[in-house]
Amino acid sequence: MDLAGWEQRYRSQGEPSESPPHPLVVQAANSLPAGRALDLACGPGHNALWLAQHGWSVTAVDGSPQAIDILRNRAGRSGVTIDTQIADLEKLAFPIKSGCYDLIAMCYYFQRDLIEQGKQGLIPGGFMVVITLLIEPGKERSAFRLQPGELRGYFANWEILHYREGSDTWEHRVAEIVVRRPALGNM
Repeated sequence: MDLAGWEQRYRSQGEPSESPPHPLVVQAANSLPAGRALDLACGPGHNALWLAQHGWSVTAVDGSPQAIDILRNRAGRSGVTIDTQIADLEKLAFPIKSGCYDLIAMCYYFQRDLIEQGKQGLIPGGFMVVITLLIEPGKERSAFRLQPGELRGYFANWEILHYREGSDTWEHRVAEIVVRRPALGNM
């Protein structure tokens, strides 16, 4: 779905029910002291909100103003502060600062040219969580879906803490990875 489609979906649905953060984001966050986190393509912000509620300084980015409004409202009701940014990631409208984040999440969104920026955006020892849809027979082909095995290749020479390809709870074929950025001398 393109950005206009997501915006329309958020507008027509109103505020979706709150859903829990992705378990891989929780697992990665719990493995680190709370620090700075970046949630790319955050949607209505279930990961960003959970991170902020657990002491993280969070920047959440999405191209949908409606999704960001939902996140801002939820953060306000929860009494947490989240740096929310409306930016079209496909146009690289949000530059990821180098060596800035302890944790970067890109869940159910994948953009090949953001991976290298994300990798550079982590501090040494920082974690990146990526969950993406895989190309499936009979499903629409998209630049945002990966071939089986492709995700692992983006993180050669990184410590892979978790990797899985399979079905998610909605029966989508996904690839998921949690990686740790190597120390400066090992990159």
